[in-house]
Amino acid sequence: MLATKLYAPTLREVPSDADVVSQQLMLRAGFMRKTANGLYSFLPLGWRSIKKIEAIVREEMDRASAQEIMMPILQPAEIWKESGRWNAYGAEMMRINDRHDNEFCLGPTHEEMITTLVKNEINSYRQLPVNLYQIQSKFRDERRPRYGLMRSREFIMKDAYSFDVDEAGLDESYKSMYDAYTRIFTRCGLTFRPVEADSGAIGGSGTHEFMAIAEAGEADIVYCTKCDYAANIEIGKPGIIKQDEEALQELSVVDTPNASTIEAVAEMLNLPLHKTIKAVVFSIDGKVVLAIVRGDHEVNEVAVQHAVLGSVEPEMATPEELEKVGLTAGFISPVGLQQTDEFAIVVDESVMETYNVCGGANKKDAHYVNINPKRDFNVEDIIVAPIRLITKDDVCPKCGGALEHAKGIEVGQVFKLGTKYSEALQATFLDQNGRPNPMMMGCYGIGVSRTLAAAIEQYHDENGIIWPRSIAPFEAVIVPINAKDEALMSTSQTIYTALQDAGVDVLLDDRKDRAGVKFKDADLIGYPLRITVSKNTLENNEVEIQIRKSGEALPCAIDSVATKVTELLQNL
Repeated sequence: MLATKLYAPTLREVPSDADVVSQQLMLRAGFMRKTANGLYSFLPLGWRSIKKIEAIVREEMDRASAQEIMMPILQPAEIWKESGRWNAYGAEMMRINDRHDNEFCLGPTHEEMITTLVKNEINSYRQLPVNLYQIQSKFRDERRPRYGLMRSREFIMKDAYSFDVDEAGLDESYKSMYDAYTRIFTRCGLTFRPVEADSGAIGGSGTHEFMAIAEAGEADIVYCTKCDYAANIEIGKPGIIKQDEEALQELSVVDTPNASTIEAVAEMLNLPLHKTIKAVVFSIDGKVVLAIVRGDHEVNEVAVQHAVLGSVEPEMATPEELEKVGLTAGFISPVGLQQTDEFAIVVDESVMETYNVCGGANKKDAHYVNINPKRDFNVEDIIVAPIRLITKDDVCPKCGGALEHAKGIEVGQVFKLGTKYSEALQATFLDQNGRPNPMMMGCYGIGVSRTLAAAIEQYHDENGIIWPRSIAPFEAVIVPINAKDEALMSTSQTIYTALQDAGVDVLLDDRKDRAGVKFKDADLIGYPLRITVSKNTLENNEVEIQIRKSGEALPCAIDSVATKVTELLQNL
């Protein structure tokens, strides 16, 4: 490709509405353009990298015996209602009506569609197992699209679905996909960790997220420094922290005017946070749920949802909902409260091991002191569960080693769905005895466009992108210092042809711009190698090869460029 033919409009200034580095650099380097909030058009450079990621995904999926198909993006509401997810999926589903007033959605995922497709074709155990995948656009009506491709309203995803006769078969399919994902993200050049996770709206019995480690990540993860344990912080298993046993003191009420946060109360009463309890109130499935953790801990919303067997994600309770069950915002504790059909109380395990702590008195401007949960809570009328987020002070639940915390970008996830969808949609097969059984299903997603963004978040500097070779739009760029110099251009063209013949994905920057402009663009776009042709190098019958990642510049004889470039690329 010649640069004079390439459509790659670059920007020198950072767009004011770009939130994170990957978004800024993809806009500046001419990889994409914003169409609307959360919607982007890929330009040739961006699309080349996307296609390279897709090629890696296809190769590894095919290697794992998955077969590619393509399903409609537009999905009928009937199959979602049949599975029970039409209302449960939430406001992020983009719903539309056609001219006949039939309900549809733009697919955020395809469990219902693939199950409906397969159940009409497979009826015998002899036809199983099977694994089908596709790569296409998905849609979600994000309330607040941000971070470029990491939280957009339209995104490119690979989703695969396995169908097996039993759990042993599902385990095998799951491991096959887990291993394939490990190969995919390794080949894409990412630094990543597979972590235990929550299945969320997809459902199922087990799941792992593949997290690209990056400060811009929205997910918090923990991983062990001694073993292979890693988990999303929402699924990390915190231990029960026991306080030293104390003599029980008498429960009493103190005035705490205008102290509606536990931090303000602790400061007012001169208490350490671990000697307080914190209340957070949610609305889950129309029920008000009071969650209680120690004052120095944070509530794990996912764990609260599981504790009350909720089917939709928790939302913060409204003032009207608090008033309905008699709660006073900022001054709440379980003391004296009882559960009802409309109100549930969930208390973290570590709270039950505290003594003489402070919590809300369930009336404005007042708090209890000397709460002893086993004495003062209606212990037979509350749910006790591990509902706090894991902290840096916790230890690995697998080996007892130290835990590290990091930010991660979710680039892939594998699920064991079991029979959730096959039972709901009646996808059955006849076993060896002629009896019908629901198919055992797995679901496996990769955010293709997210992987592109994650790579940039991990590999960049103040000058621009530093691409892993495997997904760079071009592996090398040839920069003649002066495109008007016939000798330089002739040599550059010779090198260009030799690299093409050697199978290198190369760009020749034949623009008549100044050398400084070309160098800045090369660094901004992030080609792994830059081959500079100048009068000074030609005097020695050489060129200069610069490695973008390290900045190292190497002289190379002109007739050895193809060999040297190939060798360098193999080591990148």
